[in-house]
Amino acid sequence: MPYFLGIDGGGTKTTCAVGDETKVLAKATAGPSNIVRVGEAQTRDSLKQAVSQACAAAGITPERVLRTCVGASGAARPELAATVRRFLAEILSTSIDVVGDMEILLAAAFDTGPGVAVVGGTGSIAYGRDQLGNIARAGGWGFAIGDEGSAHWVGRSAVTAVLRAADENSQSAAQQSSLITALLKSWGAASLLDFARIANSVPPPDFASLFPAVAASQDELAREILINGGRELARIVALVLRRLFAATDPIPVATTGGVFRHSPTVRDSFYNELARLDGRAKVMQEIVEPVDGALQMARHAANTA
Repeated sequence: MPYFLGIDGGGTKTTCAVGDETKVLAKATAGPSNIVRVGEAQTRDSLKQAVSQACAAAGITPERVLRTCVGASGAARPELAATVRRFLAEILSTSIDVVGDMEILLAAAFDTGPGVAVVGGTGSIAYGRDQLGNIARAGGWGFAIGDEGSAHWVGRSAVTAVLRAADENSQSAAQQSSLITALLKSWGAASLLDFARIANSVPPPDFASLFPAVAASQDELAREILINGGRELARIVALVLRRLFAATDPIPVATTGGVFRHSPTVRDSFYNELARLDGRAKVMQEIVEPVDGALQMARHAANTA
């Protein structure tokens, strides 16, 4: 029986799925493998750990894999794709395809058909494909200048909001809020001044690590940030819809990432704003797993080889 591997190599985690021709047999998750962000050593370790654990969970050895597909950020750069392929070749004898991370997301959501997918994860981007295979994207310009609606953006927005609230009221009063208490705890800060020092440190802290605290908070500031995040994600989807689709037929829209998965407030805001911006959008209820698209692309590649 042939076996296939699909890998989603992200900036926060690496997920590997093992499957046969019809079903998923096992999945495993390791550390980040975005080579641009974490470097070669971490990428190599994460990829090998994810593959080894997934194969072990499926009860097979890596040598039995027929085809592998990896979705990786920066895969359009041949030298980065070659490096990822070289790392995996240390434990896999299979043919290895390295494609863009958005390609596997579209495959997971729509197979080879049309639609728009939006990522609300550590970063954010919307990516679409029409009936003729034309591609368009919006957002995804990076943490320093964009990625609105992402976990990083939510965390950074929360820092700005609570420090502004401290200016408008008093530091002692602001520090009593449930949101600032949760944010201080997330970074291990002893005070607002300590919190601001961490936020301005070089290299910068992990703002995305604050997202769980914001998503779980009942504070009105947190709710406003999450609502705005959903609106920002809807905005980039609407841009892609307008660029790619002229007809009035319903267009499928898929979501993925931890922001959508863990924040009902973001999801509701996204649905409502997208419905307002473009009534053609038909949002899929299930949150998509990009690794499933990588696995499907590995199967397709083997069947057409």
